[in-house]
Amino acid sequence: MVVATIAFTVAGCGPMPGGGTDEGAGSSGGGQSASEALKDLGKLEVKGRAPMTGFDREEFGSAWSDVDRNGCDTRNDILIRDLKEEVFKKGEEGCVVQSGILEDPYSGKTIKFERGTRTSMAVQIDHVVALADAWQKGAQRWPESERRELANDPLNLLAVDGPLNSQKGAGDAATWLPPRRAYRCPYVERQIKVKVKYDLWVTSGEKDAMEAVLKAC
Repeated sequence: MVVATIAFTVAGCGPMPGGGTDEGAGSSGGGQSASEALKDLGKLEVKGRAPMTGFDREEFGSAWSDVDRNGCDTRNDILIRDLKEEVFKKGEEGCVVQSGILEDPYSGKTIKFERGTRTSMAVQIDHVVALADAWQKGAQRWPESERRELANDPLNLLAVDGPLNSQKGAGDAATWLPPRRAYRCPYVERQIKVKVKYDLWVTSGEKDAMEAVLKAC
């Protein structure tokens, strides 16, 4: 039985607790406005999806390695950034998060995280631009080092509700948006910021969906 205490919170538009920097859960993609995001969206190439041929998670490096060499793996780096009231594993203080509270940006729920085989998945780390989506929109042409950078870039990572992350899968903005409408603008702005940074393209349906969200912000 998953030990995850869930309660609803008010779905406001302000910064979410637990995000220690402007790249945290409550960030609108690094301070962009909707108008700036629309301009950046216009810079992205529009193409169809490339085949999934050759895709494998390992093409983006080992999952949650310590790429910045700060002593903590990427998953714990993001938990530390996005959770509040963190308690660390004994003997690994300041690195391995044992428990904490997530104000989930995708749903507006408050979720209690507890590390454990049967409980950890209540909170997952989402690749805002899914790796499979990136693979089909330019990443398969990159060297492995650049794919590893994308997979571990804090800009492209958020601690979120586990079931919602599973529901999203490899979806782009045309197929999945956060159910919490107040977070759709920051979510799309962040996706665009990632795609601009890594020169990934968008499909026509994805671009249309992004424009619809941003014009309603």
